[in-house]
Amino acid sequence: MNAEFFVISLLNGVSYGLLLFMLSAGLTLIFSMMGVLNFAHTSFYMLGAYFAYSVSGVLGFWPALVIAPLLVFALGAAFERYCLRRVHRFGHVAELLVTFGLSYVILELVQLVWGRAAVPYGLPPQLQGALFTLYGTQFPKSRAFIMLVAVLMLFAVWLLLTRTRIGLVIQAALTHPQMVEALGHNVPRVFTLVFGGGAALAGLAGVIGGNAYITEPAMAASVGSIVFVVVVVGGMGSLAGAFLASLLIGVVQTFAVAIDASFASALQNFGVAVSDTTFGAPLLQLTLAQVAPILPYLFLVLMLIFRPKGLLGTRED
Repeated sequence: MNAEFFVISLLNGVSYGLLLFMLSAGLTLIFSMMGVLNFAHTSFYMLGAYFAYSVSGVLGFWPALVIAPLLVFALGAAFERYCLRRVHRFGHVAELLVTFGLSYVILELVQLVWGRAAVPYGLPPQLQGALFTLYGTQFPKSRAFIMLVAVLMLFAVWLLLTRTRIGLVIQAALTHPQMVEALGHNVPRVFTLVFGGGAALAGLAGVIGGNAYITEPAMAASVGSIVFVVVVVGGMGSLAGAFLASLLIGVVQTFAVAIDASFASALQNFGVAVSDTTFGAPLLQLTLAQVAPILPYLFLVLMLIFRPKGLLGTRED
């Protein structure tokens, strides 16, 4: 493994991991504060991308970077206020099912409004091209921008939850809602703001991920499962755990995709002879790049077996 391969793969892995963190942060925030596992979370990510596409066509990308997450926030808050709150008393299964239904409603609406094909949501001129060239390979400005926004978002959420009055109220409402309500705070409104805020974080990820990759109706489904892997591996409800798991999965999967060596050749390097008659020979001929998509789910299974709380999780439920 040469230095060029290592550095470029590491940068790509970190940028992909930070996009995963932007997606999983809102889901982690909602679960840690409300105990709701939102199956429609990546649908808000998709809405952020489509809203940004429409707004940027009129006002440009930079206003869309602010307006699109605010629109997603409004939709998320309205859903919590008028739908999710009504089924809350029926338990977690009802909450899960209503968000599952919402994901399909959003998908159908997106296809009705914007069509089934990908939309031409491109990068603004300021984010096109390479930021720098390393070992003859260009690192795009768009990925660097994703990394910058993700780090700023982590810092902003941390400041909000630990250094502001509303952050203290949110955390107190999780464990002592009756006491918080007795002090004059509207706990249901706090939960509405939390759900809307989590949806807005997903929308922000869609704004910058939609033009860096592709904006299409399948974009929610393509990242839906991996986001839940990040949340579980990091620890249900742990923002720091989601950050760590996102980087881990992003880097490991990027390196795995870039390595085209088979397991048989790896065994031969260690002096183990492999032939066509060897037990499991067809499996040993698979390359690491071919099995890269299943690695995150392997992490998920192993984590649930050996450490159900996740890397940094503390919740029991």
